[in-house]
Amino acid sequence: MRLLIRRLSTTPGPISQLLARDWLRVNPRSTVTASKHLLTPLAFQSRSGARNIASGVGLGSSNSETLSGDSKPRAEHAVISTFDLFSIGIGPSSSHTVGPMRAGRIFVHDLKQYGLLEKVKNIKITLYGSLAATGKGHHTPQAILLGLEGSDPETVETSTVNARYEFIRDQKTLNLAGKHRIHYDMDRDMLWRMEQLPTHPNGMRFTVFDENGDPLATNEYYSVGGGFVVNEKTKVDENLYYMGVDKSKVDPSRRSQIHEFDGSNPGDSDGNTGQPQYLFKSGDTLLAMSKKHNMTIAQLVYDNELYYLTEEQIHAKLMRIWQVMDECIRTGVSTSEKVLPGRLGLRRRAPLLYQRLMRGFYPGLYSGSTLPAIGSGSSLMTPAINAPAINIDVPDSPNPSSPIDQHEDMTSRKAKGPKGLRVVGSLDHPVLPMPPKRTVFPNIDFLSCYAIAVNEVNAAGGRIVTSPTNGAAGVIPAVLKYTVEFISDDTEKTVETFLLTAAAIGMLFKRGSTISAAEGGCQAEVGVACSMAAGAFAACMGASPEVVLQAAEIGIEHNLGLTCDPIDGLVQVPCIERNSLGAVKAITAAQLAMATDAVHSVSLDEAIEAMRLTAADMSIKYKETSLSGLAVCYYFLILTKT
Repeated sequence: MRLLIRRLSTTPGPISQLLARDWLRVNPRSTVTASKHLLTPLAFQSRSGARNIASGVGLGSSNSETLSGDSKPRAEHAVISTFDLFSIGIGPSSSHTVGPMRAGRIFVHDLKQYGLLEKVKNIKITLYGSLAATGKGHHTPQAILLGLEGSDPETVETSTVNARYEFIRDQKTLNLAGKHRIHYDMDRDMLWRMEQLPTHPNGMRFTVFDENGDPLATNEYYSVGGGFVVNEKTKVDENLYYMGVDKSKVDPSRRSQIHEFDGSNPGDSDGNTGQPQYLFKSGDTLLAMSKKHNMTIAQLVYDNELYYLTEEQIHAKLMRIWQVMDECIRTGVSTSEKVLPGRLGLRRRAPLLYQRLMRGFYPGLYSGSTLPAIGSGSSLMTPAINAPAINIDVPDSPNPSSPIDQHEDMTSRKAKGPKGLRVVGSLDHPVLPMPPKRTVFPNIDFLSCYAIAVNEVNAAGGRIVTSPTNGAAGVIPAVLKYTVEFISDDTEKTVETFLLTAAAIGMLFKRGSTISAAEGGCQAEVGVACSMAAGAFAACMGASPEVVLQAAEIGIEHNLGLTCDPIDGLVQVPCIERNSLGAVKAITAAQLAMATDAVHSVSLDEAIEAMRLTAADMSIKYKETSLSGLAVCYYFLILTKT
């Protein structure tokens, strides 16, 4: 006979409180025990014995212990790998799609490692907090199920995701790790809980059962933004600082943020401490290292990467990240699809924007069906790009607005011929109406086009680079693309400097605050991306490290308090346009910093701390839950109109 009992744990502290909040159907002959080496929230003791699922972590490690077993606490630093901060994944969300897919893959990997995979008869998946609130719009169910089947965010074929998900849902079958088929009923086996778990708003719990209904193993994961996944008992060296699935294949120094120096001499390192050479933990220590060693920020980060990789590998990985970013932009501006998926039926704008830009620069080559490519950038093109465009051959518009606000099909309008100008307003008035005008700012228009292209691909579930998240994935590629095409005279050098500098700034935010909208609202995504892009752009313009960090400070300072309230839980409105504005703001921030030679009142470290405090004070309604703000007002207005 089966009874409904509450799960309990002998583990003291928050874990016990966490476990007491949920119910599971278990066999009364099974008991719950805790182990002195417990690395999961819970271990089940049944007839087959206790099973711990811990993602391959060495037993007995803790926050205050080093990998060598020394119990002396050591200071944290901010250094992680650039290629963990910039990871290739799938849209539309790094925390709600990439992270859950990675969590599912980690779970089945551990089931195989502990010899439990073939014994699994059923699995229960519970989503908490923000994952439950907006998970459906963010494709969380698809991500988890494909992860449990062994798919990886970087390599999964994006065009097959929906078909595979529909097969699992309709056929009620799940192929764990691609090897073991079990019965899976979406309506019964996936639970949605609006309450949050104590560790993080993006919580999920996986529990597997055998043929007798006895629980075999369970684990809880938290998607903390940027595709990183952690576990309550192993949050220091789970996936918080790296993107690996099998820990045995990851360098130990990437699994934690502990180091040898005590902070009295920041940056002192002989390179033989089992860690990268330049371990900064704040903007101030980063500047101190730059001055001491006479190196740029990009050079410091590059030398840190040499601890893990060869020069050839670093170069190849950086170029691969840029390639995916560039391909994402090209896909976005050249797609033939007219509407984004989802109930909003939002029309894609990047292709039309790109056509208009190309018509302005290459009127002789323009065609409604053919998109001419933008040539390689050079410094000679800069004056032409920055100059205001005059006599651009575009049809007259009855409403004076920017190209982004125009939704008409240019091809069909051209076929109809130009329309006459119409002045809106009374001519019999002391204040005469203004005649329609159109002005074009190529810098702004290209940045907007690039950012919108990336985020439309992301919204459609395409291949993306988390930079540092998917919701803000358009800002950094847009600024980098513009820099490469219209300013740079050495593409590879520009890409390396840009990405490495941006990574250093992103590391500071990850350590000092958050890059998760579920924790800090959109300031943690678009705000951080704007800051990273501003500093990186300044670096590519030859600015000093002081100016670079000041550009980053301006970028985040004027995004503080930015909320995350997506309509219908989709990464579309206001997310897509917000990336466009974030890219433009990044360039403006860099220009301001370079014009004032880093004269400032607020440092980057202070701005990051201000962001952390703002995030802590922000209502949960504005943290990727769609419970207030724009998400609510939009549907309220629709209902009142109908």
